[in-house]
Amino acid sequence: MNTFRFFGWGTLFLVVVLISGCSAKQGKEKAGGKGRQVPKVDAYVVSPSRVVNELTVSGSLLPFEEVVLKNEVAGRVVKLNLPEGKFVKSGTLLVKIFDDDLQANLRKLLAQLAVQHEIQKRQSELLKVNGISQTDYDQLSMQINSLNAEIDAVKAQIRKTEILAPFDGIIGLRTISEGAVLQSSTAVATLRQSNKVKLDFSVPEKYSSLVMPGLEVEFSLQNAPNEIFKASVLATEQGIETTTRSLKVRAVVDKSSPNLIPGAYANVKLLLGENLQAIMVPSNAIIPQERTKNIIVSRQGKAQFVEVETGIRKAASIEILSGIAAGDTVITSGVLFLKPGMPVLYANVKTGEL
Repeated sequence: MNTFRFFGWGTLFLVVVLISGCSAKQGKEKAGGKGRQVPKVDAYVVSPSRVVNELTVSGSLLPFEEVVLKNEVAGRVVKLNLPEGKFVKSGTLLVKIFDDDLQANLRKLLAQLAVQHEIQKRQSELLKVNGISQTDYDQLSMQINSLNAEIDAVKAQIRKTEILAPFDGIIGLRTISEGAVLQSSTAVATLRQSNKVKLDFSVPEKYSSLVMPGLEVEFSLQNAPNEIFKASVLATEQGIETTTRSLKVRAVVDKSSPNLIPGAYANVKLLLGENLQAIMVPSNAIIPQERTKNIIVSRQGKAQFVEVETGIRKAASIEILSGIAAGDTVITSGVLFLKPGMPVLYANVKTGEL
């Protein structure tokens, strides 16, 4: 009797276990097929967004005009006017080299010229009454022309003993003192134009067609990180550098500021245009492949893998140029667990601009 009861209870327990297993298996098959549960994912409903096409590159500030002041002839400095860090006007005498010998020669030639002019005046009267020949008068005129040429040559030599400011600017640090004996082509100081500076930078080759004269750029400096400066593109190199595959660009900053120091590093931002109907998706929605990029789109409740072409990349989003359109539902999480054709269950769906 006890054996019969034990056998009956054992059979009943086995039946219950089998029924529970079948129910669980059917539940899994209904949920995901082949015994796997479908994970819930986050999604984003694509909507057109405004995207500004920005490019950030590094650049350097340069003086708009800069020259290293050098003497043309050797000699002793007799006058020095190089106020370091001060503004000078164009044509200001900055350095004078000893030229007494040249000045004496010039005075001698001027005296000879004066005598020759007096002689020419008298001979012109004699020529009227045939007191001298035309040949003699012409020879005197040639001598006067020769003296004038010698005088011009001496004046040119005197001008070489002077260093004049070629443009308005700020004098840098001088390297000589009054009384120094200079060899020719000695660097005495630097002169830089102070009212505006140039900004040089390079852009990748694919953006070269978008950079035109007049394009406005913004930049910031390490010594003034909270201040934004503006510059206007002046010209480009008109040729791509083969080593870097980039185009060199020069812009002009029409503003004077103590922070705009030539040689300073600049962080340049170019605004290359904007798109009011851009398709942007979260960056984590992109599935990179060896040669392509894919996105999982929910269509008719099932996952579909779509090959896309990407464009501008932001901090947390990326532009899609082709493959999807506004209104598509893009899977943004759990993309590694989905297979083509699997049903999609949502944990969270986001809408609106990113």
